[in-house]
Amino acid sequence: MIIDCHGHFTTAPAPLGEWREQQNAALTGGTEPDPAGPVIRDDELREAVEPHQLKLMDERGIDLTVFSPRASFMAHHIGDFSTSSTWARICNDLIARVAELFPTRFAPAAMLPQSPGVAPETCIPELERCVDEHDIVAVNINPDPSGGYWTSPPLTDESWFPLYEKLVEHDLPAMVHVSTSVNPAFHTTGAHYLNADTTAVMQLIQGDLFAKFPDLRLVIPHGGGASPYHWGRFRGLAMAMGKPPLEEHILGNVFFDTCVYHQPGFDTLMDVIPHENILFASEMIGAVRNIDPTTGNYFDDTLRYLDKTGLSATDREVITEGNIRRTYPRLDRRLTRLGL
Repeated sequence: MIIDCHGHFTTAPAPLGEWREQQNAALTGGTEPDPAGPVIRDDELREAVEPHQLKLMDERGIDLTVFSPRASFMAHHIGDFSTSSTWARICNDLIARVAELFPTRFAPAAMLPQSPGVAPETCIPELERCVDEHDIVAVNINPDPSGGYWTSPPLTDESWFPLYEKLVEHDLPAMVHVSTSVNPAFHTTGAHYLNADTTAVMQLIQGDLFAKFPDLRLVIPHGGGASPYHWGRFRGLAMAMGKPPLEEHILGNVFFDTCVYHQPGFDTLMDVIPHENILFASEMIGAVRNIDPTTGNYFDDTLRYLDKTGLSATDREVITEGNIRRTYPRLDRRLTRLGL
């Protein structure tokens, strides 16, 4: 089975974005949108998914995607906690409906109603609701709700601990995924996302988070940003800080996805990071949607890169299924119930 652990609803029906625009306008005196959210029919959801995500999944041989709200749409910097709370509920409910319509193709992951300057524990009620009502298999956590200005404490700060306790309690991994950058110095997908991935790894190296939370599982997307390319730097810095080897210090709890969009970069990830820490993903349909003229294939068709690494069938299955089911135990239970 081929599981893509990193997918976003980037083709959501237009009423979702229109509702968000009205919510944003209301912050400066416009009319408040219906707090129940936009009216979107099931047939509109099918039309938003079938000719897009499902078509490409079928073409590329992907069986199931862990599906979450569009990352750039999370936009936690907008408004306050109430703004984010309403928006997160609407987006999470929509993801859950897609998973209900296509239970063997999508598994729901939730965004959290984070807001700048607001303690992460305020997100717990929405997390609990999504566990109870939608049987989510993961959440996205944003280490920078400010939108590119990095005003929040690091992921190792105690303010995160109540949220981590709930993640462990519910057996939920978290993908560390930022949202839109409003800092003009950082392009959202070309700089901010990759900066955040690299920053998250360094924060985890600097701290001792997993001594406190040995069962916490964090997924660093986009191949870990610059981490694999500079693994020697990170190893050396960890030694200088008196930390254990990275295999002991973070790799029991930290996993890297394969959203790397060229063969040399993909090969570096595979060469540097232990295979048990690598999870197949494509982030399709995501930041890079065009065709690479040097290969004639889509940049984000990451299964092609994996197949060119020369892995055995057993090792390939570990990355495309085994590691993911182990890292996402609620997904594993969900698939087992479906006979998958």
